Amino acid sequence: MNPFEDMRIFSQVMESGSFTAAADQLGLSKQFVSRRLMALEERLGVRLLNRSTRRLDPTPLGQSYYESALRLLSEVEQVEQGITGQTSEPRGTVRVSAPLSFAVAHLGCLLPEFLQRYPQVSVEVDLSDRSVDLLGEGYDLALRIGVLEDSTLIARRLAAIERVYCASPDYLARKGTPSRPDELANHDCLPYGHGRQVQWRFVEQGKARVVTVCGRMRANNGELLRDAAIKGMGITYLPTFIVGDALAAGHLVPVLESFAPEPLQLSAVYPQHRQSARPVQALIEFMRERLSV
Repeated sequence: MNPFEDMRIFSQVMESGSFTAAADQLGLSKQFVSRRLMALEERLGVRLLNRSTRRLDPTPLGQSYYESALRLLSEVEQVEQGITGQTSEPRGTVRVSAPLSFAVAHLGCLLPEFLQRYPQVSVEVDLSDRSVDLLGEGYDLALRIGVLEDSTLIARRLAAIERVYCASPDYLARKGTPSRPDELANHDCLPYGHGRQVQWRFVEQGKARVVTVCGRMRANNGELLRDAAIKGMGITYLPTFIVGDALAAGHLVPVLESFAPEPLQLSAVYPQHRQSARPVQALIEFMRERLSV
């Protein structure tokens, strides 16, 4: 078997997490996949995977080989598509990581429309609020909200994400409505994230301001915090795609509107070796079009 086929098998094992799952994806036997990986390690003279009864873990050299293999396989894919005249019509599978709440609010409508437009493209979506390792975990594209970390990934801006400080009318009737960020020290807050203290950002007299808030309930899920705010548990700070309906219905009302900071940015990030991948670029352009930058 040629080296590129061994790369494909190894990459699938890395993405699937087991020989059995990789074999199912490739339509091969588990024994064949295991033999090819052993032969690959023997040819390279290094161990790529640490095997146990429960899991497979890449060695440092295995991780490096995987990342290089992804780049090479992508280049081979682009060459083959060019030779077969497929570059004009995107085809293939795009593995996407997206924040849970945003995906539930938007992707359920957008992705079916995208797939109807591009019938030769498939999409695999993983919903998670953690910052995934695109190369290490085999993703083609990730959607991220907020300031991006410095990295070798390519970023494309998709849309602005408006956020709002808000609370229920019942809570404000009991506790009063804050008129300045400093007054949050006297309020129950419902911060997004973990840790005993969370910082909320404001703009006061044209200058950035940070206020530390705390409360009896913290979560890394916006829907939980929204529902707690509706029940009168405190003030929360969430994107409008989570609290928009509750605001429109009057279940929540905005506070401290004149101190709100600039919107966050929704970005698509992807590895450099996916820059020329037609399905990836088609999905990015579709989202830019539909989300109205």
